[in-house]
Amino acid sequence: MKKFSKLVALALAGVMAFALCACGADTNDGSANNNGNTAVVDGNGNTNVVTNAAVKAGLICLHDENSTYDLNFINGFKAACDAAGVEYLIKTGIPEGQEAYDAACELAEAGCNFIFADSFGHEDYIIKAAKEYPEIEFAHATGTQAHTEGLANFHNAFANIFQGRYLAGIVAGMKLNEMIDNGDITAEEAKMGYVGAFTYAEVISGYTSFYLGAKSVCPSVTMEVTFTGSWYDETAEKTGAQTLIDNGCVLISQHADSMGAPTACEQAGVPNVSYNGSTAAACPETFLVSSRIDWTPYFTYCFNAITNGEAIAVDWNGTLETGSVVLTDLGASVAAGSAEAIAEAQAKITSGELHVFDITTFTVNGETLTTYMADVDTDPEYAGDHEAIVDGYFNESGDGLRSAPFFNLQIDGISLLDAAY
Repeated sequence: MKKFSKLVALALAGVMAFALCACGADTNDGSANNNGNTAVVDGNGNTNVVTNAAVKAGLICLHDENSTYDLNFINGFKAACDAAGVEYLIKTGIPEGQEAYDAACELAEAGCNFIFADSFGHEDYIIKAAKEYPEIEFAHATGTQAHTEGLANFHNAFANIFQGRYLAGIVAGMKLNEMIDNGDITAEEAKMGYVGAFTYAEVISGYTSFYLGAKSVCPSVTMEVTFTGSWYDETAEKTGAQTLIDNGCVLISQHADSMGAPTACEQAGVPNVSYNGSTAAACPETFLVSSRIDWTPYFTYCFNAITNGEAIAVDWNGTLETGSVVLTDLGASVAAGSAEAIAEAQAKITSGELHVFDITTFTVNGETLTTYMADVDTDPEYAGDHEAIVDGYFNESGDGLRSAPFFNLQIDGISLLDAAY
């Protein structure tokens, strides 16, 4: 670590003491320098100068940088903090249990006035901390309870990643068409595989939108889904992908957080659509594209709200237009015309001409849905409470109902290998 003035060194000593009591945490802290700013050392040993004294931010991650999911949050968080001159602390490896509450309290006691947790199972514990520290703003990704809890300092956030999944599905469908045209497979053999973590609405919404994107350009496509019961289990994800390949799936995607599935695809020579970042470097022969949520716009929005004394939205939902839903660069083996097909579909989504869950594009048990009561206000019975189909489409995360996905329909064309999770 670089040497600094005695004043900064003392501050760093305080940070190290804090780190000792925060198991599994990356911590970054600082103190005022002679210019009235704050010197902050990031996780790479780089020194930044903080200029926004109104905000000190904390991030709680389920895993660490080895998880593509958590790395995506960490990168967006650091980018927003650096751009806004915000001092920050990061805690990694925080399970979905009491540890999440403890981590939130430790960040609060360390002076953070904005604390964000990144995993679904953190939510109950972050709510508990929010009740204990009403003067601190708490936010949570993929959560469902902010709009029913009624806490002024607790917020949920997500983005319309189903839009990105749909666009990535178009790339997959174009690749299937190329394989059909080349005689590698028949139209009836255009079967994709999908490695999911759990049978939560977030995962169902994701794999369904991916499938519908592929189907929009390759009508004969079908898809098989397997579940691992974990957000991050490299062995299970690799095994799941291999099972799907053995079952005749000729293209694989995923909603799980390790390199397990992409690695299996690279070894088998099967095209892969990854999640939360490009795998082109590790899987140059099979990587097609990846969709992800860019969390930088949300963190920037929150920092600005706190600085300006404005309320943070109870449920915030990022979109293609806000720069929150993004695709990586295309891989080397994508089919010709993929970039143009993405651009055309994206323009139609942003204009409102195209809706990902248009009810004319899918059926459930052979029937077109005209009404569906979605479980938006989550309760123990998971009972439907809001009409989700409006103007001919399933209004996923729309009209401010809830930022987290609530599409949980099992549509025709998609089969589940297991649903134990």
